Amino acid sequence: MRRSRRLSAALVLSTAAGLGLVALPQPAAALTPPVAFTADDLPTWQTNGIVWALAEAHGTVFAGGTFSQVRPPEGGSGTAQNAVNFVALDAATGEPTSCKLSFTIGSGTATVRALAVSPDEKTLYAGGYFGAVNGTQVSSLAAIDIATCTPKAGFHPSVSATVRALAVTDDTVYLGGDFSSVGGNAHARYAAVDATSGAVKPFQADVDEPGRAVAVTPDGKDVVLGGDFFTVNGANSHALAVVDATTGANVRTYPGFIENNSVVKTIDTDATGFYTGNEGTGGGVFDGRIALDLSTLDQRWRDTCLGATQAVKSYQGVLYSASHAHDCSSVGEFPDGRRHHLLAEPTTGTSKLGWFPDTNDGLGEGIGPRAMVVSETSGNKYMWVGGEFTTVNGSPAQGLTHFAASPDTGAPSVPSVGAESVKPTEAHVRWRASLDTDDTRLTYKVYRNGGATPVHTVDGDSVEWSRPQLSFTDTNVSAGSTYTYRVTATDGAGNTSALSSAATVTVPTSAQKYAAQVLDDGATLYWRYDESTTPFVGDSSPGDQSGVHLNGPSLRQTPAAVTGPSTAIGFDGTDQQVYSDKRTTVPSRYSIETWFKTTTDRGGKLVGFGNNTTRASSNYDKHIYMRNDGRLVFGVYTGGTRTVTSPGSYNDGSWHHVVATQGPSGMALYVDGSQVGTLGETNNQNYSGYWHVGGDNLNAWPNQPSSNYFAGQIDETAIYPSALSAAQVQSHYTAASAPADSVQTVRASDDTYVNAGATGTNYGTSTSLAVRGSSAYETYLRFDLPAAPAGTVLKSARLAVKTTTLSSAGSTDDVSVRPVTGSWTETGTTYVSRPAVSSTVVGTLSGATDLSTVYSATLDTAALSPALGGAYDLALTSTGTDALWLWSSEAPAAENTPQLVLTFGAP
Repeated sequence: MRRSRRLSAALVLSTAAGLGLVALPQPAAALTPPVAFTADDLPTWQTNGIVWALAEAHGTVFAGGTFSQVRPPEGGSGTAQNAVNFVALDAATGEPTSCKLSFTIGSGTATVRALAVSPDEKTLYAGGYFGAVNGTQVSSLAAIDIATCTPKAGFHPSVSATVRALAVTDDTVYLGGDFSSVGGNAHARYAAVDATSGAVKPFQADVDEPGRAVAVTPDGKDVVLGGDFFTVNGANSHALAVVDATTGANVRTYPGFIENNSVVKTIDTDATGFYTGNEGTGGGVFDGRIALDLSTLDQRWRDTCLGATQAVKSYQGVLYSASHAHDCSSVGEFPDGRRHHLLAEPTTGTSKLGWFPDTNDGLGEGIGPRAMVVSETSGNKYMWVGGEFTTVNGSPAQGLTHFAASPDTGAPSVPSVGAESVKPTEAHVRWRASLDTDDTRLTYKVYRNGGATPVHTVDGDSVEWSRPQLSFTDTNVSAGSTYTYRVTATDGAGNTSALSSAATVTVPTSAQKYAAQVLDDGATLYWRYDESTTPFVGDSSPGDQSGVHLNGPSLRQTPAAVTGPSTAIGFDGTDQQVYSDKRTTVPSRYSIETWFKTTTDRGGKLVGFGNNTTRASSNYDKHIYMRNDGRLVFGVYTGGTRTVTSPGSYNDGSWHHVVATQGPSGMALYVDGSQVGTLGETNNQNYSGYWHVGGDNLNAWPNQPSSNYFAGQIDETAIYPSALSAAQVQSHYTAASAPADSVQTVRASDDTYVNAGATGTNYGTSTSLAVRGSSAYETYLRFDLPAAPAGTVLKSARLAVKTTTLSSAGSTDDVSVRPVTGSWTETGTTYVSRPAVSSTVVGTLSGATDLSTVYSATLDTAALSPALGGAYDLALTSTGTDALWLWSSEAPAAENTPQLVLTFGAP
């Protein structure tokens, strides 16, 4: 019976050490499970070259590679030290230890390519291309006594070429690489030697191309091989094989399992499986990761992300990987774009977890990270990463970095918030999910009118490539009132973002007819383009399918396509667009609706669906585009292009409404409320993707315009999960020109207060205002009122004020709003010279009890209407004894208060 052997493994470019360690107490729940490490990089000494391999023992991390010095972390103290292809570092502090080893060779360039620690953690094995360690002669394979940091002279196997991978059990060292012989015996790229003497063992696993990875299964019975090879012991098995741990005989081969232009660069094992990291060259490659079950040696899952994987590490149910993944669309994640160098996914599947520290590509081949190892100490646990990178998380850091399990110190990004109200009964607050590089689940709190207590709290999940919109519908609102909303994001450790910028909205006194009809007809994406900052485009529909500006389109363009306060967006026809932030599919029934205005003669895509975001899509249809002559095309792809084209041109500089529908009756195209074309096509291309506005690929489509990108303005884009009827389309077109209320806000041009306790003092420059009956404070406000827009009357008016942060700022007393009948000035009025005030009360402010909160009072429009177009003065008075303290217009915290909110509409 073969006895089970305890083991550790150093794989291709990294070492998987740490078995047999004592379980440590878990830190307080901070990270989103099952991620074990923060993304906050710790100060780590740096190399001046490439780190190819890592291993660890007793809280010390060993790094091997091609370098000659190490230096303190950026901004750290200390001086550079010689470190010839090897350095030992404290796993917690990242500082070099007293262990100094130099790996050298008489001619050529010495390098350390693999490290492994024995199961008893007494011996470190190193492989690579070198001829001596601290002057002791070796031949590309060495054993180091960890306690004394000295080479073991009795371990001296002769290896004919570079060793690239190591795995160690109690009594055996397995090695893979470029060699053809070990100890004078023929061994084609894999061999095994005695762990003490270095004597060659009767293990024969010959392959025809370099071996890059080796691992021993936990029961010690089998060895997993990975590399460039196409045959193992003469049998077809490209890049991966399992052989007997004693004889090297084939146990499982994998012909055709991995693409011929891809190789295995790294392998790791855990109690239930083994995992490969792969690299390919050319088209149709496999660059991702494979999980295989130990019980069957069959595939568990395959992650087909593109971007070569250099190292994998299984730890507590998570597979951490080092790669330069740039396209994970094949597994439903980020499309082709920027490189992600450090990722995590569960060992049970391919969905990426919330761990996104990052490096750059760095030196050499520009690969980035190449090695990973976990080290557990008495107080914490650390993920160490080595490679050829020169930055970590955007800051200088070369060759080495490490991350701890705790504390988690990084706060989420500040939410990007918007708000709107299209009905008199509610305000819709929405924000783009924040990004936290080690927490996918965040808690969001919504604050209204500067209040200290949130009016809404919700959890939401997000990752870098999917930051979906979250929203809150506030039904505790009054028509004609103005509200401000701010949002924070908090991670599991309690790290909280700063408050978002304030999103301000005035609730209309009547519904905005066009927007209300779009929502009532079931839009699941509705972009109105009212944002004043990039990159977030809010979705007004319940679908929460927000968008992202790309390359800075022009915001808040007026006049917009529909009546009311909404604005449009402008595109330059070169590279600007908006794309949706949530990967989705399109049902068989759908409608696309938008408004546009242009004079371009270069055409371009108005709205369409595609499988990429920031780069041109390779799958693209269900789109509306304009030809050079201004005619509109609605197209789908069914193996060939199927299109409906308008007979007329629409690049005349006027606003036009276009709707495209597809359903059981086929395709229909409408312009300005009328149907202009149909086609009996009910099919389209089925794929996951993103909505685009303003541009995307149009290659090979009929009458392809000169530009893929649209130059002009776009407004009111909506997507529906149904085919709108001709009546609905006509109704939308008509509603766009229906009279709509308009809202204007007017900030106080002058404000001051007087104090009966300081009768000669003027407070015109104060940042505060005060109201009290006894002893008296009175506040005076001046507003320059606009004239009513033509054909409208003043329908509602409100006065908005904000309490200060003074502990006694709030008041339980009612405050009366009265017209001022006397004269006053901001800088000259005192209690002695205070103006006369009318006895008529035009509004009452009640319940202003909270600190730093916006409150409002409804005003009598009959009293204000005669003053429109001129100055109007108001006084705030009280008969009570509980003072109310407000911010004046001079205060930065006033949020544009005091202000009047005036709503004008048809009589």
